Amino acid sequence: MYTSKIVGLGSYVPENVVTNDDLSKVMDTNDAWIQERTGIKERRHIKKGDGNTTAVMGVKASEIALERAGLKPEDIDLIVFATLSPDMYFPGCGVQVQEMMNMRTIPALDVRNQCSGFVYGLSVADQFIKTGMYKNVLVIGSENHSGGLDMTTRGRSVSVIFGDGAGAAVLSRSDKEGHGVLSTHLHSEGAHAKELALMGPSTEHWVPALIEENPQEDIPYYPYMNGQFVFKNAVVRFSEVINEGLQSNGLNTTDIDMLIPHQANLRISQFVQKKFQLSDDKVYNNIQKYGNTTAASIPIALTEAWEEGKIKEGDTVVLAAFGSGFTWGSAIIKW
Repeated sequence: MYTSKIVGLGSYVPENVVTNDDLSKVMDTNDAWIQERTGIKERRHIKKGDGNTTAVMGVKASEIALERAGLKPEDIDLIVFATLSPDMYFPGCGVQVQEMMNMRTIPALDVRNQCSGFVYGLSVADQFIKTGMYKNVLVIGSENHSGGLDMTTRGRSVSVIFGDGAGAAVLSRSDKEGHGVLSTHLHSEGAHAKELALMGPSTEHWVPALIEENPQEDIPYYPYMNGQFVFKNAVVRFSEVINEGLQSNGLNTTDIDMLIPHQANLRISQFVQKKFQLSDDKVYNNIQKYGNTTAASIPIALTEAWEEGKIKEGDTVVLAAFGSGFTWGSAIIKW
């Protein structure tokens, strides 16, 4: 059986920086309130006219990843695109990337697992490569949150958290045993689906109803999050799925060289770091700069950690995510 190895990483965030002070001008909040609860200082938002969309940002990150991998678009055998904010309700962004990058008529798969989307996508790519079906797979996480947030005091508990951006990874076939993606571990618990969700528009609340009801305030246009409930579940599931990955590979906490958690909330990352007794140099966080970019958060953080020389050959890298669904997962990688 083959193994899969990350051979190229890339990320892209819009130039438009939105600070906590900027948000305080449009809603009742302040820098201290946001930092205390989330650790976030600023985030990036797409600006009207800058040409960015979820798919476009995914392409920009992918072009960097492909260049670093020494590959061309025609070398890619499969696109896996993870997002909760596609440019269109359908089709998904994967086919847009195929067209924008002039790729062959390869398959394009869209993953809708929100915050754990990149880990799920990585797992899909890993399985296709390990079975020998594909040689090079492009995995993308990209989000345009700013276009769908309630930027008023009513929506502040959610809207201050999220930012826009994209990250991409190229996975390629390898014959080197004991390196690359060692294992992935995925879970879900739909009983809590509505604790972090966007209820509409949906097929249960479709276009005719929206037109008829507009502009009633109770239409669920904006995301809802039961923050405390999500936090309590996240810290438990993060720990469980990290331990699951370590145990399946005969590893201990002390074997972790770099943990890259989904950038949901700095307080969650700090809780997990403390539980696993990891030093600051073994956990990478960038939520302070970008906010929560959902499916894009892990590939952006992974790219930056690698660019900064914090990940080197032979390191044991752990990716872990938890989010809407609830879904969660981990990946154990020998770099």
